[in-house]
Amino acid sequence: MASTSSSDVFILALGVALAALYLFRDSLFAASKPKVTSSITKSLDDTDGNPRDFVAKMKAGNKRLAIFYGSQTGTAEEYAIRLAKEAKAKFGLTSLVCDPEEYDFETLDTVPEDCAVFFVMATYGEGEPTDNAVQLMQNLQDDAFEFSKTGRDLSGLKYVVFGLGNKTYEHYNVISKYVDDALEKMGAIRMGVRGEGDDDKSMEEDYLEWKDGMWEAFATAMGVEEGQGGDTADFAVRELESHPEEKVYLGELSARALTKTKGIHDAKNPYPAPLTVARELFQDPKDRNCVHVELNTEGSGITYQHGDHVGIWPSNPELEVDRLLLALGLYDKKDKIINIDSLDPALAKVPFPVPTTYATVLRHYIDISTLAGRQMLGTFAKFAPNPEAEAAIKELNTNKEVYHKIVADGCLKAGEVLQLAAGNDIRAIPTTENTTAWPIPFDMIVSSIPRLQPRYYSISSSPKIHPNSIHVTCVVLKFQSVSNERVSERWVYGVGSNFLLNLKYAANGEEAPLISSTGVANAVVPTYAITGPRGAYKQENIYKAPIHVRRSTFRLPTNPKSPVIMVGPGTGVAPFRGFVQERVALARRSIEKNGPDALADWGLITLFYGCRKSTEDFLYKDEWPSYASELKGKFVMHTACSREPPYKPDGSKIYVQDLIWEQRESVADSILNGKGYVYICGDAKNMSKAVEEVLAKILGEAKGGSAEEEGAAEVKMLKERSRLLLDVWS
Repeated sequence: MASTSSSDVFILALGVALAALYLFRDSLFAASKPKVTSSITKSLDDTDGNPRDFVAKMKAGNKRLAIFYGSQTGTAEEYAIRLAKEAKAKFGLTSLVCDPEEYDFETLDTVPEDCAVFFVMATYGEGEPTDNAVQLMQNLQDDAFEFSKTGRDLSGLKYVVFGLGNKTYEHYNVISKYVDDALEKMGAIRMGVRGEGDDDKSMEEDYLEWKDGMWEAFATAMGVEEGQGGDTADFAVRELESHPEEKVYLGELSARALTKTKGIHDAKNPYPAPLTVARELFQDPKDRNCVHVELNTEGSGITYQHGDHVGIWPSNPELEVDRLLLALGLYDKKDKIINIDSLDPALAKVPFPVPTTYATVLRHYIDISTLAGRQMLGTFAKFAPNPEAEAAIKELNTNKEVYHKIVADGCLKAGEVLQLAAGNDIRAIPTTENTTAWPIPFDMIVSSIPRLQPRYYSISSSPKIHPNSIHVTCVVLKFQSVSNERVSERWVYGVGSNFLLNLKYAANGEEAPLISSTGVANAVVPTYAITGPRGAYKQENIYKAPIHVRRSTFRLPTNPKSPVIMVGPGTGVAPFRGFVQERVALARRSIEKNGPDALADWGLITLFYGCRKSTEDFLYKDEWPSYASELKGKFVMHTACSREPPYKPDGSKIYVQDLIWEQRESVADSILNGKGYVYICGDAKNMSKAVEEVLAKILGEAKGGSAEEEGAAEVKMLKERSRLLLDVWS
């Protein structure tokens, strides 16, 4: 190494000294300056710069209520907004409607005494908080988390809790209970009882029964009187005389879709995926249909894993679009361009892109096919076209029993209720001649009817075999309503599944059975605007469906040596087709690398499947033998055909839970000795419960105890360790 001269050392030392003087100039010469308190330690009241401080936002906006919603599909958010609207209408109080993911909760103990906090919390999956409420729940339940003053004291905080759940699931409304218990433990004061909505029966009715008592308790605790508010619109709708056509939303779900610019495809920007395959799965589809669809994602940037869900964005059937346009007196100007502004963006955001048209809103953006809510009808009554219609719709609004019998059992949509109340024949194809117009302001329609949401399906393929294709297995929903003295029995159609059935007919050039020749609006298959906005969902003979992928934790164990038990009757088999494909792909690689005995130490994969008849609705019947062959005896399938022999000795039908009991020794061995995993997919109301009960019985007996004690404890432990996973629906 070359020697360093003394002059070089001096120059280097001088440079270091000058640099140090510059870097630490504030500290060295602070004595000559007045002392300034760091902004980091500013007072709690001075929080204008923190967008995550909800209390500061409440004060700045003169809001007396903060309403937090834990929502996975948008329903809890809708109820949060409803509560905010009612507080304003009843008491003149304004609210801050909050996504808890966007705020911190250290300042929960600084909410002013004349204010209150609402929690509208959905329970998701197996007793889990929704994705946007995870941090909130951690803060409330973690004893180490402290609020801004000191400790975990929320004395004096006034709060309200409404939970959204489904009684067919084991952990019914547990998140709202956790919130309530945690707040009460810390000294907060609940106003009214905790509300619990049951989606299995009627969330709407549960909400209506709860809210009146809650508002009474709220008024007493807050020192307010009803009547201080008034009916105020949430939105202002303006008809535009001129607007560039290319800037009008005609069903596009995002700005990128309208401008045809590239971007990430997700729930806010769905991808129009081309259908490469669309076929009927039922062997005898004259009364029922089950559609298999393959969606091409090549070049979209969309990826998925086995067990994920795909969200498909349908439109409403054209018959219902026309019906409501006619009932609102808007049919003749259905294509008029409108803009919609929120009159209180903190309370109600415009739920879809604008400017748009009347017809587009009803076709693509709001769920006009859903059951007409009882509270909604009270709003519509003020605009009845005549006294008879007003009396009829008021009765449906105020009489719970009549509403349930006529509207709920009759499965009536908003347009049908308006027709029925006006004395129109809802069975006839709606026209200007047979449909009475109601002068309901369009802003009230936007406020009253929720946003049209995607329909989710378990992906029935594996990316290891189909990297650029998402497969969907969808049974088409069609059932008959309950007849009553005002509405006769008629067919009711699920929006998402019949939308896919329409796509299947179009993609294959098949003639769909449509409206009957008698002029009665009882289509065999409803029709949809499947070509999409500006024909964007059709390219030559290829049809497309707007989709996005939702991640799931419904996954195979990473180690193929672990035994796997899958229970999926009907379309509950969909994710298990993906599971088996995933293992087939791994088997191919393993055999190629390690030879024909590569699967010798793999755990057994057992599928319990159920259908009505092997000749009628056995899904993917021709595929399972080939999978079994590739998996070299490591895949076995047990099938219960409930409507063909053999039956039980007493003549009753055999279901999947009966097959599990027949295989109880191997099931117990796989779970207890093999440390295996159990997956259940399908109906939550009956099948899932029955399967869990038989598992408890098998495991209880294997442990030398009972189903109620040892068996139940084993099932609980399996869930806690994520070795029993459910993907169920009601």
